[in-house]
Amino acid sequence: MEYTEMIERMKGGRLYYCSDERLQAEQMQRMDKVFAFNQLPPSHLEEKAALLREMFAEIGENCYLETPFFSNWGGKHVHFGNGVYANFNLTLVDDGDIYVGDRVMMGPNVVLATAGHPVEPELRRNVAQFNLPIHIGANVWLGAGCIVLPGVTIGENSVIGAGSVVTKDIPANVVAVGNPCRVLRPIGPRDREYYYRDRPIDLELE
Repeated sequence: MEYTEMIERMKGGRLYYCSDERLQAEQMQRMDKVFAFNQLPPSHLEEKAALLREMFAEIGENCYLETPFFSNWGGKHVHFGNGVYANFNLTLVDDGDIYVGDRVMMGPNVVLATAGHPVEPELRRNVAQFNLPIHIGANVWLGAGCIVLPGVTIGENSVIGAGSVVTKDIPANVVAVGNPCRVLRPIGPRDREYYYRDRPIDLELE
């Protein structure tokens, strides 16, 4: 198969063989940059920001990723807005495109996985794969240990509870939790009064 056709299949949600040597060679080069990023001391903010700009397809201002973080295409297919924060051990399975809006917060051990494999055993034996894009809206909070699966969209402002496995789209302005993740309730007036259970908000909302 021609390399251009392979890339088209890879980006178009179609099956392809991810063990292709040409794909793996490019992946290795990009993963070397992830390794280099993870070796930088936390205080080297300018170097880290510059390397992320080099690695990612798009990255906005004031983004910060705690180290270590992992990305099997080194951010080639990752699009971050402004002010994105990710805690330790963010894993981006970015064989497909990942779109993350402004001011998204991700807790430790979050996984955004665009890649999947067919159930049919022979195809998996030959390392067949497909990729579907992930879209995370602005101002979303993904709690610790969330896993977002291929093709999922999460609407703006929503909160995904810790440990959730997001298998289907989640609308905007809701709290959703569980495995599989389901909407628990809308974000409402009480959330402007209490920040956690019965603890009242004692800060001015900016």
